[in-house]
Amino acid sequence: MANVPDSAVEFLLGNLKELIQYQSDLISGVKDNVEVLGKDLELLKAFIKDCTQKQTNSAVLENVVGEIKSVVYDAEDAIETYIVRVSLQKRRSSISRALHAVDDASELRRGRKQIEKVTKYVRDIYKNMVPLGIESMQIVEASSTGPKREKIVMVEEENVIGLEDESQKMIDLLTRGPRRLQVISIVGMFGLGKTTLARKIFNDSKVAYNFHLRAFVNVSQEYNRREVLLRILNSFGHVTEERKKMPDEDLAQLINMQLKKMRYLIVLDDVWTTEAWDDLKRAFPDDGNGSRVVITSQNKSVALHANAEIGPYYMRFLHPEESRMLLRHKVFGQSELPEELEEHEVRILQRCGGLPLAIVVLAGILLNHRHNLRWWERVSEGMTEYIARDMSQMFDVIKLSYNNLPHHLKPCFLYMGVFREDYDIPVWRLLRLWIAEGFIGSHQSISLEDLAEYYLMDLVDKNLVMVGRRSSDGRIKTCRIHDTLRDFCKMEARKENLFHEMKEFSQSVSSSSDAFRRICVNDSVLDYIGSRPFGPHVRSFLCFAKEEIPMPVEYVSSIPRAFKLLRVLEIRSIILTRFPSGLFQLILLKYIAICCHFKVLPEKMLDLWNLQTVIIETSSLILDIKADIWKMTHLRHLHTNASACVQKSKDEAMSSSNLRTLSTISPESCTKEVFDRTPKLKKLGIRGKLAGLFNARGESSLFDSLSRLQELENLKLLNSDQTFELQQLPSPTKFPRRLKKLTLLNTSLDWVHMSTLGKLEMLEVIKLKDNAFKGERWKTEDEGFPNLKVLHIGHTDLKVWETSADHFPKLESLFLRHCTVLEALPPEFGEISTLQEIELYCTSSKLVTSAREIQQNFGSDLKLLFYPPE
Repeated sequence: MANVPDSAVEFLLGNLKELIQYQSDLISGVKDNVEVLGKDLELLKAFIKDCTQKQTNSAVLENVVGEIKSVVYDAEDAIETYIVRVSLQKRRSSISRALHAVDDASELRRGRKQIEKVTKYVRDIYKNMVPLGIESMQIVEASSTGPKREKIVMVEEENVIGLEDESQKMIDLLTRGPRRLQVISIVGMFGLGKTTLARKIFNDSKVAYNFHLRAFVNVSQEYNRREVLLRILNSFGHVTEERKKMPDEDLAQLINMQLKKMRYLIVLDDVWTTEAWDDLKRAFPDDGNGSRVVITSQNKSVALHANAEIGPYYMRFLHPEESRMLLRHKVFGQSELPEELEEHEVRILQRCGGLPLAIVVLAGILLNHRHNLRWWERVSEGMTEYIARDMSQMFDVIKLSYNNLPHHLKPCFLYMGVFREDYDIPVWRLLRLWIAEGFIGSHQSISLEDLAEYYLMDLVDKNLVMVGRRSSDGRIKTCRIHDTLRDFCKMEARKENLFHEMKEFSQSVSSSSDAFRRICVNDSVLDYIGSRPFGPHVRSFLCFAKEEIPMPVEYVSSIPRAFKLLRVLEIRSIILTRFPSGLFQLILLKYIAICCHFKVLPEKMLDLWNLQTVIIETSSLILDIKADIWKMTHLRHLHTNASACVQKSKDEAMSSSNLRTLSTISPESCTKEVFDRTPKLKKLGIRGKLAGLFNARGESSLFDSLSRLQELENLKLLNSDQTFELQQLPSPTKFPRRLKKLTLLNTSLDWVHMSTLGKLEMLEVIKLKDNAFKGERWKTEDEGFPNLKVLHIGHTDLKVWETSADHFPKLESLFLRHCTVLEALPPEFGEISTLQEIELYCTSSKLVTSAREIQQNFGSDLKLLFYPPE
């Protein structure tokens, strides 16, 4: 059936319930109307669910869907406009209220009448409905929104089926051949798997072993030389603020200098023009040591221009048997395809024409009904005759997959289109945005964040979202979508009025945005803001520009003036020189992410009572939060890159029971009162001079308070005082009992105290960043680190490491960075059966040699990566 906006109804119902429960004073004048509207919307919600279960014909419902969308949006506008007016009226002084009394009364009466009108309209819609039981011609997937997920086979992007011989040829070109620098190109149309093949060979252990330095960067059609150069530089080490300000030519020269005498591999993915290659090639020196550059492109001319001597590798369509292998691998993993499905499999694959993207997208539709004969039949019948070589027909395949998503996943998928083409999407930020946008409904047994992550995994399972990088504990850290899928998301989102990407800016264009609900601007940002946009219905303003954009003072108030009903403000690409006072008028804000130069968050932040997520990135080392955040009852996540000073609440009874993240706060803020107010805290970061938390003997009441945080899973202690040395750690019983991830920086502990961490039974990840521990010798103890999976050690003076395989029974990953004096890895690491990877960055040649010996004993299953100097 058509895309009925049940998520929008669900979100509005949730808002109404919150208003009635928490902000009854704001709606006291219309409380009865709001309650009646809520009951009527419950009827509409039930109607939508009934139509979904009956698989009602989408053609019959088309007009009804439009009416439901319209009335839901009208209801939102009426209620939220009323709330804003009441809130602004209450903030005025008594004199100001008297002066505006007539106007305020008139506005509020208008708001009441609008709510009454919408309520009547909802009732009329439902009363005029008749049960619609016509059999649907499209496929509707009955899928629960709950946390239970079918166990499926996870297929990583790098699993290239049908191209094994080609992969080996490419690997040979990279690791053999002439010593001079060679450029190797992979060419083919969209969806043939150019990026997949490039990643496959990039991550091959033989390739990784052959090169000192490697970088994989996306260039994209929206090419930005500076952005690409910074990404290459970032692959070799941290990009400082000084380097970010360097001219493009200086950046290219810096990369050239860093690559000198190194055998390197650079993959430039999705290069569109010869000019882009000419811009970048001067960064790559030819020292006659076997370095390589790989280019992927849709354009043959780019490949020939980069290297006419070696012809490009042309991606081909899959042969029938290869197509069959790919489909079965994606749908069944190692299991067999039932015979009764073979006829429909043949028809589906014939129409895919050997295009991997089409096969993978369709596999996502078949996955959850892999043994259902009727399902396979309907999928094969729903496809056009031949889809592989035409973009519009490829969109039809994606549309088929989209139509068969559960309704709760549709807005989540389309929303992926708000991010720019080459953006590596941080998952934690994506999940917070989904929640603030209202795409994640409440669930009795699971948190909003966990449910959002479950939705993301569903989209990954359906091959609509690709995994980028994984975090140290194995969870998805970044994600992305194929360019073709992104184009579809943008097109469909515009039709559904989910969001609009603004690209052309003039007074007439910006004024036409008054019907939009969400706006994203990723290019020519200041041109758009300077066009004086006006969006009375806009709920989200998002900007993911490639470069940081300083906001002129005269533009600072433009956004709050233009969009008074904003719920989401994501503008970290825009640098604010002062705090926009107009933001305090946006009382509906649920999510705010800004980049700034200021040191103080004003007390008036408290006016934004609806906030769930606050993300502040500032150039200041300290951020003084004047607002009493404990009165912000909806606040779930507070992220700052500075050391945030949290004020003590004036109301002793207040607690922030919903707060999940405090990262990072100052040591001075780490009081018993603060932690007593955050019983559900899961992530805590402390940054600053930690000496204030410990006495001369290293004792501290900090851990007495931390032990009360029964749900804390992630703890960071980041010391900024280079003279401070932590004398000891408290007993294991003082640590939060559910702690899974611990990060230490500049704490200068003696290695003997690692035994304390070894006794933390739930600990899975330890990150010992620069100077976390000191001393030349570390000998581990029995019965240590029972569940540790990841160990990261940064800059240290450690020389000798003695251990036993029994001390790390579940270790999977070992990362060593700048351990320049460590002589060797303990040979016992070769006996840890769970070990999967060792990564060495700027370590001694002796350490690399010992790691190679462990790999040889371990076999090909152990991945070894190392970076110079050896």
